[in-house]
Amino acid sequence: MRETTTALEGGFADPAEDAQAVFRAVMDAMARPATVIHVKLPVVPPSPLPPLVGALACTLADADTPLWLDPALAQSEAVREWLVFHTGAPIVAQPAEAAFALATAGSALPPLHSFAQGTQEYPDRSATLVLAVEAFDGGAPLTFRGPGIRGETTLAPRGLPADFAAQWTENGQRFPRGVDLVLVAGGALACLPRSARLIAREN
Repeated sequence: MRETTTALEGGFADPAEDAQAVFRAVMDAMARPATVIHVKLPVVPPSPLPPLVGALACTLADADTPLWLDPALAQSEAVREWLVFHTGAPIVAQPAEAAFALATAGSALPPLHSFAQGTQEYPDRSATLVLAVEAFDGGAPLTFRGPGIRGETTLAPRGLPADFAAQWTENGQRFPRGVDLVLVAGGALACLPRSARLIAREN
């Protein structure tokens, strides 16, 4: 895959078709929390923006949805220009101002509570976080229950924040407020809507 050299390059070849395909994958993953969904990579963004993270931004963000970028992304002029050109979304400096957040590593993600949480009346005003992880296996197993999950389901992402379990438990306690999370590894994604409840396991 060749490297994008200008902001005009590397976007959707067929914007309507490609965006619909990515959007359907996200909706499928949201409806089946912690289920890994494989997605075609229809964009070639500049490094260090992962292709699927870029595709999600092109699908979900627009001029009315401010984006927060982790330090690695924010420091890249090429990434900022590419995102603004292909999405129209304004880049914001503070997590609480963002509708969507893009992060390339768990260690670069601020605490979940620092992002917009929505309100009791308007919980949809919360942020959606897109986090690139190393893989969907090899990490600490996390077991979830909730809407869209038959019984229980377990995912073991490698590369989450060290205290993710505690943070996600707190996020669930704010329901219907709280953030939603989209995990990305290579060409696959898995969603954790705020309704997915983490089950504590005895050691």
